[in-house]
Amino acid sequence: MVNRSQQSLFLIGSPDETNKIKRAETSQQAGAIAGAKAAAVAAVASAIPTLGAVRVFPWAKANLNYTAQALIISSASIAAFFITADKTILQGARRNTEAQMKKVQQESK
Repeated sequence: MVNRSQQSLFLIGSPDETNKIKRAETSQQAGAIAGAKAAAVAAVASAIPTLGAVRVFPWAKANLNYTAQALIISSASIAAFFITADKTILQGARRNTEAQMKKVQQESK
C-alpha cells in the first residue's frame, strides 16, 4: 500500500474532461435540488393523512405513537428524495451522453 503523501503524480485533465466534470456537477446539483423539492412535497403529502388518521381511527390512535408517525413521514420523504434525485441525475447523464455523441458525429462528417 502506498501512502497518499508519498505519491508524486501530477495529472492535468484535458479541456474536454474539465467540461465533463462541470456537466456532472451541474447534474448532481440539479438532482439534489429536485430531490429536496420532492421530499418537501412528500413530507406534507404523508403528514396530513398520517396525523389525521391518528386523531380519527381508534386503531391508529392506540398503535401509532410519535415515533411511528415520524417514521412514516420521514420514510416517505427519504424515498421521494432519492428516487427523484436519481432520476434527475440519470436524465442529466443521458443528456450529456447524447450531446457528446452528436458532437462526435459532427466531427466525423
